[in-house]
Amino acid sequence: MSRIGKRPITVPAKVQLTINGNNVIVKGPKGELSRNLPMQVEIKQEGETVTVTRRNDSRVARQMHGLSRTLVANMVEGVSNGFQRRLELQGVGYRAAVQGKNLVLSVGYSHQVQIEPPEGVQFAVENNTNVIVSGFDKEVVGNTAARIRAVRPPEPYKGKGIRYAGEVVRRKAGKTGKGGKK
Repeated sequence: MSRIGKRPITVPAKVQLTINGNNVIVKGPKGELSRNLPMQVEIKQEGETVTVTRRNDSRVARQMHGLSRTLVANMVEGVSNGFQRRLELQGVGYRAAVQGKNLVLSVGYSHQVQIEPPEGVQFAVENNTNVIVSGFDKEVVGNTAARIRAVRPPEPYKGKGIRYAGEVVRRKAGKTGKGGKK
């Protein structure tokens, strides 16, 4: 039995969860999410708790059990509290700003990079170098943060670039002095 899959999900009072077969719709103060779960799992709601069980013990059903439970739990968490990812810009002259809804990055290119947020995602900037990506869909927030990081990933020699908050970048030693050919 999946350790993650057998844990029940508690639904807060402000969140409404609707189950239509394998389609789950979650509504809350932050927004509304829906997802079709795989046919190998079954979802049941009893009062304020939701449980995800698998229909049989096939390999695919075992794989989908924990995944489906986590997806539903993230939907409930997202519409009630929301998610956010923090990014840091490191480098001389690297800065970020919000213009309207768009994020504008100055990260060493000859031009500024504009990133348009997808539906349900907001950008915020602190101290010109910290970017906060927030929204109610964990998947979309994570993908948007990854798109921002991909504009200028951290490089291993000087550590310049865009990195997640708390990300450790392994540094490499550069060239050493005047070696000369033999």
